[in-house]
Amino acid sequence: MLISRPIAVLLSSGLIAGCAVGPDYKKPDVALSNQYLGQAHLEKRNALSNPDFANANLATWWDGFGDPQLSRFVLLALEQNLDIAQATARITQAKSGLGSAHAALLPSANVNAQAIRNHQSLESPLGQVLNSVPGYNRNANLYEANLNASWELDIFGGLRRDQEAAVAEYQAAKAGAIATRLAVAAQTSDIYITIRGLQSRLDISRKQLETQQQLLSKVNLLYSKGLAPRLQVQQVEGAVAQVKAAIPVLETALDASMNSLDVMLGVMPGTYRAELGKVSPIPVAPQISSIGSPADLLRSRPDLIVAERRLAVANAKIGVAVSEYYPKLALNLLIGSATAISGGNLFSSAANQVAGVVGLRWRLFDFARINAQIDQAKGQEAEALAAYRQSALRATEDVENAISALVKREEQTNALLQGEQSLTQARKSSFMAYQKGGVSLIEVLQADENLLKTSDAKAQAQTESARSAVAAFKTLGGGWEESNVTLHSSKVLSIANSDTLTKQQ
Repeated sequence: MLISRPIAVLLSSGLIAGCAVGPDYKKPDVALSNQYLGQAHLEKRNALSNPDFANANLATWWDGFGDPQLSRFVLLALEQNLDIAQATARITQAKSGLGSAHAALLPSANVNAQAIRNHQSLESPLGQVLNSVPGYNRNANLYEANLNASWELDIFGGLRRDQEAAVAEYQAAKAGAIATRLAVAAQTSDIYITIRGLQSRLDISRKQLETQQQLLSKVNLLYSKGLAPRLQVQQVEGAVAQVKAAIPVLETALDASMNSLDVMLGVMPGTYRAELGKVSPIPVAPQISSIGSPADLLRSRPDLIVAERRLAVANAKIGVAVSEYYPKLALNLLIGSATAISGGNLFSSAANQVAGVVGLRWRLFDFARINAQIDQAKGQEAEALAAYRQSALRATEDVENAISALVKREEQTNALLQGEQSLTQARKSSFMAYQKGGVSLIEVLQADENLLKTSDAKAQAQTESARSAVAAFKTLGGGWEESNVTLHSSKVLSIANSDTLTKQQ
């Protein structure tokens, strides 16, 4: 009698409610600002940019760099990359889980049949007993065919909550695949830009080496005629060695980047090296105008949708755990035929058999363990909520950092460009003065070193500004839309058997 009242309350509350137990999911609010800190700087950059620069479409942002080879490699990566293949396989797995969760709500049935021929031993204890019965036949036949059907009645919604979790898992897998595509496009672009930057730096170093070698030839000629001391020859030789020593380091980095690009494209290292061998300019970052607001990231960043869908999964799992408080009812039906006479009598009226069973399973004395499972599910939901909110804040941070890096690197590039022009003229002037005896060789070498450092720094700044633009497009979500994934549950179930993952190209 002590437990009769709470049992009655549990049953009546579940039956009266007529809905799934556990908390209904509500997308949480995340406090984000309406404008980026660097938005004004980005608008100023767009206003001062060359009007010929493309205003990139976020959905195909790589085309905005105006480099056909970059666009080609990105499209190849989206077709061939093995990370994308893995993400697509995860969608298939989640789709299977969704089908299983949906099937659990429906009746199941199976057919079984058997024919048994038994010859009883007369030496066994059972045979000895049966053999003492008059008319005992030690040979026996049994023919049986049955249809079994069962259906678990989801009165309190545990199976429906499990289906909700499967839907959210499927949506998270789809968003994760899109996040992977975006990451692959960004990484491919980043590697390509790095390759062009290293090639530009190598070109600068090789030209500087050629200039230094020409200077060494002139000094050697003067030395051979007794017009220059041995010290000057050694000074130039040292400068040549310094420039020459930097080239293998850049070549090593270039080889590694080319190998990395091949792996991104899903091919063996070296496959596209010949195609990349010709030096091309460093891509110039396009204008970025449609950046939206930090709050828009919650709908435009696929990785944030993954985090939000994981939260929905955790919320549904609470309902699954709570449903264990309540009894599970199942209907079982058997329709068949059995005979021990002959197979010809199997489906006769006398051989027909029917059985119906109502099953009950209730963890009546296991509430302490259920409480622990509910607490665990709530803890997982709290962890997922914190992870989602943290991901949103970090996404905003990523955009701010990318905008700042883009603007500041371009300012650095412009300053270094002016410095390079001045130092180029200064180097020419110092060499002419040296030939006339107006300055020492040390001043010429210093002018060479300053020009090399400035030109190399300018190439690095150009590379980093373009890479920052790639990072900005990635952090903004690359033109992805939340509606591609977060469809209503019934819609997801209707398309689960014909997956329509949107390809971002």
